[in-house]
Amino acid sequence: MSLEERLNRFRSSYSAVRGEIARVMVGQAEVVEGVLGAILSGGHVLLEGVPGLGKTLLVRTVAEAMDLRFNRIQFTPDLMPSDILGTHMVNEGPDGRRQFQFHQGPVFSNLLLADEINRATPKTQSALLEAMQERQVSMGGEVRPLPRPFFVLATQNPIDQEGTYPLPEAQLDRFFSKLIVRYPSAAELTEILNRTTEGSTVTPTKVLDSATLADMQALVREVPVASHVKEYAVRLVLGSHPGTETGVPSVVRHLRFGSSPRGAQCLILAGKTRALVDGRFQVGLEDVADSVASVLRHRLILNYEAEADGVDADAVLKELVRSVPMRIGGVV
Repeated sequence: MSLEERLNRFRSSYSAVRGEIARVMVGQAEVVEGVLGAILSGGHVLLEGVPGLGKTLLVRTVAEAMDLRFNRIQFTPDLMPSDILGTHMVNEGPDGRRQFQFHQGPVFSNLLLADEINRATPKTQSALLEAMQERQVSMGGEVRPLPRPFFVLATQNPIDQEGTYPLPEAQLDRFFSKLIVRYPSAAELTEILNRTTEGSTVTPTKVLDSATLADMQALVREVPVASHVKEYAVRLVLGSHPGTETGVPSVVRHLRFGSSPRGAQCLILAGKTRALVDGRFQVGLEDVADSVASVLRHRLILNYEAEADGVDADAVLKELVRSVPMRIGGVV
């Protein structure tokens, strides 16, 4: 198959999945595109929004449209790591002999929904670290690979404080992107009522198989990136580092720590996906700039001055994009 045919197939498959999700979900275009972009880049997603905005529905619809094995875990303070990973149980065979047998937990899936992930204790949250990074589970002296593909889509409620445990920075950094699920407009809310209160239901159908998804992910990695685009991504990440000569003064005054190197990696991958969706086999500077908010907002640690000034991560990133030049020395 030629490159042009693969590109056309990529766009056709993406449009099919996007259209199938639109049959079920109302609005949230930016969130849907962000989730699909992260999946095609091989990354995990953190969805933040108040209850009732369709986060769980979105994840379930994506799984059904892509024919992915889906499991959901409702995170609670009493959830244990074994409830996620699995456990060894004693089974008695026909001959009466007893032996330990490993029973897989819900993490052994293609798409895992970690619902309200910040309600579980740090001990339980950390059970996902190896799964998210290495796509494997180590228990009982054995390493068990997870099914491929494997994605974690986690949700959290930004307004709940009691009974929650904020995710540690190391785990946040494992998420490819953090997407904000916002409240629908009046027109969207009316359409939601029309779809959900009149007795009609829409069931998503499979429009993608695992082989096509694997080819789409492989194509993302093959997209070339010019050196000046990579350098722009590097300047953006280094510009967020306080206490260094590369930090942007107007940005770092509100930061304790800037983005990790994973932020630069994810910026490039997000830019590649945006280019393919747009029908281009080359990443532009705008592709990287447009990905900054979703890719870096959870990788910045704000300081007390930011809190006192009422400045959030998105405001800092807007200033970062405004302050960091796309081109240096006339390079285009």
